[in-house]
Amino acid sequence: MLQHLQEFYSELIAAFVFAFTFSSGEWSAIQLSFDVTLRSLALIAVPGIFFGWLLARFEFPGRTIVSALLHIPLVLPPVVPGYLLLIVFAPNAAGGWLQDLGVPLAFHRNGAALAAAIMGFPLLLRASRIAFETADPRYYEAARTLGASNWRAFRTITLPAAAPGIFSGLVLAGGRSFGEFGATMTFAANIPGETRTLPLAIFSSLQLPGGEFAAWRLVGIALIISVGALIVAEVLARKMRRDASLPKKQDGRGV
Repeated sequence: MLQHLQEFYSELIAAFVFAFTFSSGEWSAIQLSFDVTLRSLALIAVPGIFFGWLLARFEFPGRTIVSALLHIPLVLPPVVPGYLLLIVFAPNAAGGWLQDLGVPLAFHRNGAALAAAIMGFPLLLRASRIAFETADPRYYEAARTLGASNWRAFRTITLPAAAPGIFSGLVLAGGRSFGEFGATMTFAANIPGETRTLPLAIFSSLQLPGGEFAAWRLVGIALIISVGALIVAEVLARKMRRDASLPKKQDGRGV
């Protein structure tokens, strides 16, 4: 009986090790997915927050059209933005002089990050806009009345109040970038070690005879990463909301 249990656990451990022993190509896809996600967030963080604030706080002619154009990647098939990027930044178009400047885009990981950024941008924009709309503008006006500059009032009053919503938007945009497939495939192609992110690696595994098990391993790691990121993000967002609702401690030096 003991021998059978030992054999069972040995086989179970061997199966577990084999299931999560990735090839160099699979590790490359996982690492590239994180790299592309971080690059895409760096591209959209400031524009997403700025346009969210602009649409939430100001009425101006064409506001509805601007909002629709900024949100349009959310409703388009991902292949369409990818194709438009390929037309605009192809090597024989604008991509040619960008490549001469040392910034290649088409069929390059920079292009994969740009495609992921465009597809994730509307999620950050939407969350930021809602966060700024729910932040009470009376506190901002009170700070301005007391002599604070526009930038100081925004930085110390409005931005902290909207921070939990902005953070949630960054998480959603990051998740969208991490899982981006159609625009990346169309604009940056599926080049191993260069543009083959985790979704493209799963797709490539399914095209190979007997590649289903490798695809399942990558699906498993994608689920683990995604669920783990969402749990951590939810915990941090709750902490940010709780901290924002707490009164500031006085430093004892008077008002």
